Amino acid sequence: MARQGGILKIKGTIGGITFYKSSLDGHLLREKGGVSGDRIANDPAFARTRENGQEFGNSCNCSKYLRDALRTLMMNAADTRVSARLTQRNMQILKMDTVSVRGARTVNSGLATAEGKDLLVGFNFNINAILESILFKDYSLDLGTGEVSIVGLVPFTDMVIPSGATHYSMKTAYAKVDFETGKSVISISPSTISLVDNVPIDVTLTPDGGEPVGTGLSVYVLLIEFHQAVNSQFYTLKNGSYNALKIIAVA
Repeated sequence: MARQGGILKIKGTIGGITFYKSSLDGHLLREKGGVSGDRIANDPAFARTRENGQEFGNSCNCSKYLRDALRTLMMNAADTRVSARLTQRNMQILKMDTVSVRGARTVNSGLATAEGKDLLVGFNFNINAILESILFKDYSLDLGTGEVSIVGLVPFTDMVIPSGATHYSMKTAYAKVDFETGKSVISISPSTISLVDNVPIDVTLTPDGGEPVGTGLSVYVLLIEFHQAVNSQFYTLKNGSYNALKIIAVA
């Protein structure tokens, strides 16, 4: 293995030579190698590789389908690795498909099982703001309408309020996501910005239009965002530490 010298350190591949940095050995270089794509696609020795690739691709696609359905809600409530984390969860769900042969298992078939649905429930799109670490009040969900209710919420004591936040808002959404075709429809509740105070209130979040008309799995999510009021204008806090978005049910 050759070692790079001199002042300029190169990264990348030039003329079949790959330049890279090792945490242990510093700047190194090696001849570019690897198995050809044609061999991976056709050689029986790489059958497992092809199967793994097929299933990983399906998990990636299904991750995108769900993120596309919830994109407007994720704008201020998703971490930078949400795509990778959701794909990893989908790989676990895919393994709940006990009907298809290896390499042909799908997330859609995994979600047809109770175990698969249970794996998707509870997914937080912002790992820095787990819903249970922000909201300490029980809520109820009507699976027919997607309506979420919270009785006697006291914002100042039932929520973790970030520094600088004067107000908060909540939304719920009821989506139909077809993990086979990628199509989705969604109903989202109107957003009401409320003051952070010690006054108990009953919260009712009802998605506009009720049950969305579409095929696929029913996915219910709850979103909490925090805001700062400046001269009668509300600004969403975008530091990523407190805005929470979670899948609360799948049916």
